[in-house]
Amino acid sequence: MNFLDKITLNPPVPLKKGIAYPFIEMANVGSYQREPENVDTKVYSSGSRFADGDTIIARITPCLQNGKGFYCHNIGEGFGSTEFIVLRPKDQTVDSRYLYYLMQTNYIREKMIKSMVGASGRQRVNNDVFTSIDISFPKIEIQRRIADILSAYDDLIENNRKQIKLLEEAAQRLYKEWFVDLRFPGYEHTKITDGVPEGWAKCSLGDVIEFDPKVQLAKDRVKQFVPMSALSTSSMVLDMAEFRETTPNSGSKFQNDDTLLARITPCLENGKTAFVHGIQSPEGAVGSTEYIVMRSKRLNPYMVYLHARTDGFRQSAINSMSGSDGRQRVKADKLQALPYLLPSATVVNQFGQFAAHIFELVFDLNEQTFQTAQARDRLLPKLMSGEVEVL
Repeated sequence: MNFLDKITLNPPVPLKKGIAYPFIEMANVGSYQREPENVDTKVYSSGSRFADGDTIIARITPCLQNGKGFYCHNIGEGFGSTEFIVLRPKDQTVDSRYLYYLMQTNYIREKMIKSMVGASGRQRVNNDVFTSIDISFPKIEIQRRIADILSAYDDLIENNRKQIKLLEEAAQRLYKEWFVDLRFPGYEHTKITDGVPEGWAKCSLGDVIEFDPKVQLAKDRVKQFVPMSALSTSSMVLDMAEFRETTPNSGSKFQNDDTLLARITPCLENGKTAFVHGIQSPEGAVGSTEYIVMRSKRLNPYMVYLHARTDGFRQSAINSMSGSDGRQRVKADKLQALPYLLPSATVVNQFGQFAAHIFELVFDLNEQTFQTAQARDRLLPKLMSGEVEVL
């Protein structure tokens, strides 16, 4: 049976121009994540349109190769990037959740990737590829059972991600309360002169944070490579599934407890920032040349990351970008010159104790998420091929 006998590509969705709907941009779609990281609201003018029950897959490189896509659930009717392909079952003989998992299989993805056409770096899927895909759908009861099994894994993953989000929001609120609003422990009894609490000092970021520190890595040793796709737009955790092995030392170099900041448009504007954790070698790892690496000198590593997530810092970084349209970057020396209010050592240590506990909870949840995703990914092809039978 031909794929398109059962599936509609880019089905019509009755959105009205000038009306606000849920909006999902490519930057808010994770790799092999059932749900988008964030759903915005935007006035509709153009873009791919979708509704609950649809499967959305990236059609452009490298997003397709990176596994970007999601299942539309509890979103309603909305729209997103023009670089999405939207798929919907034509009738009740295909379960919509089963279709989502079918689109994660190597069989489908490899055909889509091989069909890509266009200039290097901007290749897109040729929709004609779907006319060449022959597929045999099992009975609807089997489809639903397979979807139930795989959805149970994704439910655990999404629950962990929601807990991580709550923990990160708590850490960010705490940082803002202490170091932006100056409501740190004992602030009521601390003398403040010209906006500077007693024991604190005005300085520049370069005085308290080391930018792009030198890291020595053995040239002939296999090491981990962390691509830009491993960074989230809203979370501190790196997507460990995106890590690769490499031998060359080209790229940025960093170690556990460093902060990675994307320095190029649109990654910086989209919020790609991460706290480095999970690097196996104590020497460090390498990554994209488009990172600025930030390391604590007089703070603690948690404060460095949380400061990089503040609205004020991010806007200052964006305002400092230079270069041609579409390839603008911020330079480390611009960030080093930004002003900073250095807290007393006592306050820095107190905050470090609170933050360390929150960050450790996040890391534990992220490790659970990684292991659950690996188990799901091992099971998925076996279920879809019939190697593992369902009753």
